[in-house]
Amino acid sequence: MSDNSFNVQLASIRACTLCEDDLEAGVRPVVQAHPKARLLIAGQAPGLKVHQSGVPFDDASGDRLRDWMGVDKATFYNEEQVAILPMGFCYPGRGRSGDLPPRPICAETWRNALINSLPNIELTLVIGQYAQNWHLPFQQSTLTATIQDWEKYGSSLMPLPHPSPRNNIWLKRNEWFEKEVLPVLKARVAAALL
Repeated sequence: MSDNSFNVQLASIRACTLCEDDLEAGVRPVVQAHPKARLLIAGQAPGLKVHQSGVPFDDASGDRLRDWMGVDKATFYNEEQVAILPMGFCYPGRGRSGDLPPRPICAETWRNALINSLPNIELTLVIGQYAQNWHLPFQQSTLTATIQDWEKYGSSLMPLPHPSPRNNIWLKRNEWFEKEVLPVLKARVAAALL
């Protein structure tokens, strides 16, 4: 795909209004991508703060994720190194126990074509249940079991819990994640971004 075709595709995503009538906060697709990117972050959907800023992971979740990855903001936001494609590009709104799930029409409409436009991806970080349902060839019965089996996905896929502060209890209950998974994650991220 030429740079011009990719830029047209990205501009179309950023101008998308498919869910305009269904999103209380309005549409504001948040995506970061470039054909040269070597690392893909497959997340859930932007939160309200990210919706307002238009910057992916511009919140406490992003601070934690960058720490887990061992990268600074300049690296994280360099689109020629890191692509950030949530399952839903717009903030889905608030539900009873947190943000609503990403709207499926977003991934159904845009995801395959956009991922196919990223030929240099060496590592995909698959964050949370919705991204794992899309990206992982198989999963265990729970999110925790899927993450515990991270080695079974090879060197190019790495399932992760969501880095949200809402997951502090999960992180405390699963201390193995920081001890066993994070050192490997940092090494794989560094290798992908060489």
